[in-house]
Amino acid sequence: MAAEVFSYHRNGRNTATIWAVLAVWGVLLLAIIWVDAALWLMGIVAAFTLPALWDLWANPAAGLSFDDQGMTWFSAKRSASLRWSEVDHMRLDTRLDFSVRATAVLNTGQKIRLPYEATPPHQAFENALHAGGIKTQRHHFSLIG
Repeated sequence: MAAEVFSYHRNGRNTATIWAVLAVWGVLLLAIIWVDAALWLMGIVAAFTLPALWDLWANPAAGLSFDDQGMTWFSAKRSASLRWSEVDHMRLDTRLDFSVRATAVLNTGQKIRLPYEATPPHQAFENALHAGGIKTQRHHFSLIG
C-alpha cells in the first residue's frame, strides 16, 4: 500500500442542520399563527428537533484516517483503530435510505462497523481503499449487514 494518508473529518455543526431546524421551527410558527395550531402539539413536533439542536450546540467531531499500517477513526468520545494485517476486506453497504455503511471484515470473520458519522463519502473512501490495495465489497440495498 502507498504511504499516502487518507483523512476525513466532519463536525456536527453544519449549514444543512441549521437550515433544517430553522425551516421546521418556521413552519411550526406559521402553523401556530395562521392555523391556530395547538401549542402542545407544536411543542411535541418541535421536540423532534432537539437532537439536531444538541449537535449544533455541542458540535461533536468525527473522522477517519488511514495509512499503509492501518486505519483509525473517532466519533465524539469513541475511538478505535485496526491494522491492515487484521482486515480481510472492507464492506460498503448501500441502505434503503441511500446511506452507505462501512464495515471492516476481519480475517477471523468478525465484523466491525464503522460509526456512520465517521464514515467518509463512499466514493472517495472506496477510491482511496482501492488506491491503497485494500479489497472492498459493495452490497446495494441490503437490509442486514
